[in-house]
Amino acid sequence: MSISDVSSLFTFAGGLGMFLYGMNIMADGMQKTAGGKMKQFLGMLTNNRVMGVVLGALITAIIQSSGATTVMVVGFVSAGIMSLSQAVGVIMGANIGTTITAWIVSMSQLGDAFETMKPEFYAPLLIGIGALLIVFSKKQGKKQAGEILVGLGLLFVGLDFMSSSIAPYTGSPIFAEAFALLGGNPVLGMLIGLVVTALLQSSSASVGILQTLAMNGIVTTNAAIYITLGQNIGSCVTALISSIGGSRTAKRAACIHLSFNLIGSLLFGAVGLVVFTIFPDFARSNITAVEISMFHTVFNLTNTVILFPFAQQLVKLSGMMVPEKADEDETDDEETRTLRHLDERIFESPAFALETAASEVVHMGEVALKNLERAVQALKSRDPAEIREICETEKTLDHMEKMLTEYLIKVDNLSLNEHQKLVVADLFYSVSDIERVGDHCENLAELARDMEEKELRFSGEALGELREMCSVVVEAFRSAVEARRNGNMDAVRRVSQLEDEADNLEEELRERHIERLSAGECSTSAGIVFLDILTNLERVSDHAYNLAGYVKDEL
Repeated sequence: MSISDVSSLFTFAGGLGMFLYGMNIMADGMQKTAGGKMKQFLGMLTNNRVMGVVLGALITAIIQSSGATTVMVVGFVSAGIMSLSQAVGVIMGANIGTTITAWIVSMSQLGDAFETMKPEFYAPLLIGIGALLIVFSKKQGKKQAGEILVGLGLLFVGLDFMSSSIAPYTGSPIFAEAFALLGGNPVLGMLIGLVVTALLQSSSASVGILQTLAMNGIVTTNAAIYITLGQNIGSCVTALISSIGGSRTAKRAACIHLSFNLIGSLLFGAVGLVVFTIFPDFARSNITAVEISMFHTVFNLTNTVILFPFAQQLVKLSGMMVPEKADEDETDDEETRTLRHLDERIFESPAFALETAASEVVHMGEVALKNLERAVQALKSRDPAEIREICETEKTLDHMEKMLTEYLIKVDNLSLNEHQKLVVADLFYSVSDIERVGDHCENLAELARDMEEKELRFSGEALGELREMCSVVVEAFRSAVEARRNGNMDAVRRVSQLEDEADNLEEELRERHIERLSAGECSTSAGIVFLDILTNLERVSDHAYNLAGYVKDEL
């Protein structure tokens, strides 16, 4: 091997690196720009399978990887955010969305008529403009636009490097013999496509390499078709690896992706074999990058149209591929459910990971709200079983705080825009406030236990005052949870009003109770417990106010 051969090898490796890195930066910038729209996409997850296909295509077009989208789908299914029936549509859409990258790559040949129309001509300018925006712009939106431009420019420079490194060898007989072999052996061609894609963990990257070879006029049509089909099967490997160690449902989602691409590839492979046998000259003719993009798109669109009516059958097939275990227990406690929902596979899209964290903070709030209602009830009933349950739930809230905090730390290290960073910070504070509400619930339960053990009783007037205070505080916390769930400004304002009311009530009731103590209408022991209850309830309303304040800052 000569020094020029080594140089070409280095150039190809550098070009591939720039292509992959450019694609990653571009996808990163697009995700940051999409930001809030990703939340809307998550809200579109309905049983409408057509919407699922559209959603899958849109997400994949943004994050530039069908494998990453499917890994997220596995995470969503595992987390219970998405059903297997919904997952089928999104997986089909992901296969359509991944064709976008192939079209971006083939733009190089769309401009063959004029040198100045080639993307490589503008790539250095795109990188230059993008770098200036990233370095000198103070606005987040412009910085994100700069990331997209730099990524796009690097992608095209990388393609140019790969193409130029291969160009001197296009006349070599080894290429002609290799593609003749792959074109004449469908199984081998598909296997090569599968292995390369599995190694790169990206069908977009492997299709890009194939298109680079095609730009140099060394790829035959039959070989390209078989390799592309294998690349589509290979794109399932990422999701399959991701599902290892996951729930049975997660494994089934990965199997749906595999069966969808495998069935389509076998059908197209059989049709291709017949066509190439009838038209051998067409089979041996060279294929262009644009034609590869066209086939890639036609394959995924046609495969979706053919298999779309059989979505439920694909779900059933996945059940056969991943049989149910006899000892499998589907019942989850709150902690297990939260841990299952905080699936790190969703990190493939930071916006979705953040939304998942937000929904689990709401879930934690709902658990705390139920415990607060239970604590208020325990003050009246003083039921030992209810008091024990409140204390057990408080331990659950402590564990949920730990899990959510660890998850949010990881989310904070993802690629987020400024607003998303603010939301992460607010969620950190929200988790802490909710946990403190749990502590106050436990305090109320212990006060109820003390009253029962010491046989303390409140006067009818004191009980009426407590009912009024409890009602205001519970409603304030309920509205705070609603504000976080829906981003509802009306709920935020309601919390503010109720918190003011709770503060005034606490002060007023404290004065009244001191008057009763002075008049000898209430025992000292019962009076101390009454004032402690008021303090804990007022603190709960303070935490509700904090929760609503974080939502207000975000809005």
